[in-house]
Amino acid sequence: MKKYVSFLLALTLVLAMLAACAQKSSEPQTTSPSQNTEAAVETEKQEDKPESANETPETEPAEETPATRTVTDLQGRTVEVPAVVERVATLGSAPRMLTYAGCADKIIGCSDLEKEGNYGMPYAYVNKDHFSSCTSISSGGSGDTTYTEALAVLDVDLIFYFGADADTLDTLQAQLEVPVIGLYASNFYDDNFFQTLRLIGTVMGTEAHVEEVIGAIQGWISDLDARTRDISEEEKPTVYTGALGFRGPHGFEGTSANFPPFVAIHAKNVVDETGEKGTVLIDLEQVAVWDPDYIFLNPDSMYLVNEDYAVNAAFYDNLTAVQEGRVFSMVSYNYNATNQELAIVDAYYAGTILYPEAFADVDFEAKADEIFNVMLGQDYLHVLNENGVGFGPITIGE
Repeated sequence: MKKYVSFLLALTLVLAMLAACAQKSSEPQTTSPSQNTEAAVETEKQEDKPESANETPETEPAEETPATRTVTDLQGRTVEVPAVVERVATLGSAPRMLTYAGCADKIIGCSDLEKEGNYGMPYAYVNKDHFSSCTSISSGGSGDTTYTEALAVLDVDLIFYFGADADTLDTLQAQLEVPVIGLYASNFYDDNFFQTLRLIGTVMGTEAHVEEVIGAIQGWISDLDARTRDISEEEKPTVYTGALGFRGPHGFEGTSANFPPFVAIHAKNVVDETGEKGTVLIDLEQVAVWDPDYIFLNPDSMYLVNEDYAVNAAFYDNLTAVQEGRVFSMVSYNYNATNQELAIVDAYYAGTILYPEAFADVDFEAKADEIFNVMLGQDYLHVLNENGVGFGPITIGE
């Protein structure tokens, strides 16, 4: 009996243990609320990401700045030049144009003539300290000779050459393997002058300065025109300019038709009757026939006029302008080609003398230094006066 009871107890215990195990295995596994939230967020992140988000992004290569660019010069040539220009050589009075364009400090080679810093070339005078340290690469002047060997060893980014033809530019460029840019400018009111300035500004990075200079020049041109264009031919006095320098100095007979300062103010230049287009040597007898109302003479060549007066006083004394004290000094703008700022100043001076009413509100000295400051960066009238070549009435023979 005891064995039977023991057997039942053991069986009951085994069945209870089996039932408990069955219940535990059938219950679902559970997680905490925070575990469920983290899992859901992670799942959403994975679903929201595009396929490429899990990939390493490819880095695009930086766009490189071109090392060179091309420009078209005043001879119509296409020239490849460095993107950045720091050192230039200059031939044929190109430093004048770079001075107007605000980058003369980049010049490391110029002519012997420009290194002298003569007051007759304002651009060379105001840069004389800098030009004195530049390498001589040409003689300069009317008999200009290029020092090719000196130019060949000069480390420059490019060469600016004023006044040369396309063949000369091409030959020099091929010989030196350095970009050569041709420049040209005739008169201060001509498009080629503005084109040259803009070309330099583009190459040298002084575009803003160039546009300021061009704007000022065009303003002066418009002002001169507006003051004089409606003056009738009958009201205009006749005028003659003499002792002009071109291919060397000349006396009273050295003159010019289409004289730019006179053209700008619509003056009645007696030499225009010849049909010539520029500088010319005129017969003094013809001047006596014209007997101009006003005469303007280049002070730099007055010594030649006075020498002629010593042997030919009758000619001069018979001129109405001489008799009535209407002979004036007008600074020559032509020295190693055209000094455009002097030509503009000459136009204003002639305007104040020929048309005093039209220019009544113009303070000539203030206007002259306004022009010099814009184009040269400093006053210059005092330099001319100090060298005895300023503006004002003069007496022939003294």
